[in-house]
Amino acid sequence: MKQLLLSLSLLILFAACRKTTTPPNPNEEELITTFRIDFTDSAGVQPNVTAIYRDTDGDGGNNPTQWDSIRLKANTTYLASILLLDESKSPADTISKEVLEEAAEHLLCFTPTTPGVSVQRTDSDGTFELGLQSKWKTGPVGNGTARIVLKHQPGSKNGSCDPGDTDIDLSFPLFVD
Repeated sequence: MKQLLLSLSLLILFAACRKTTTPPNPNEEELITTFRIDFTDSAGVQPNVTAIYRDTDGDGGNNPTQWDSIRLKANTTYLASILLLDESKSPADTISKEVLEEAAEHLLCFTPTTPGVSVQRTDSDGTFELGLQSKWKTGPVGNGTARIVLKHQPGSKNGSCDPGDTDIDLSFPLFVD
């Protein structure tokens, strides 16, 4: 009987000391502290344009420290490139690399309200568009906004902006001069 109690006690002791770990979530939401969009005139005539949104503590907490307007020239075609960073780490983590690696699970959605502005995504995951690269065409002079949303759509990406979770949702003032 003593041996049975000793064996049970040892078994419980070993089970209690066994280390348990939770496997990492491969689709854990990343912190995006900086959103940068660079515009290059496809004809090489107009100067390059950069607009940055920076919120160093992420969503909530303190207000963004930078939220630029987008100022483009009328009747111009721009090639745009988006860079996403987590600058809470040193060195900064380039989140756009992860979005590109997981392209089949991400989609950038563009909704300009400035009259005459259209946006076309120019990169893809092989099946659906992605949006880290895009083409912006401006029309006449006008003002509005450009809403840019990064959707995380694991298992539900279908080319539309409806399914999935929102990783970032920004509305930039958009001026066409």
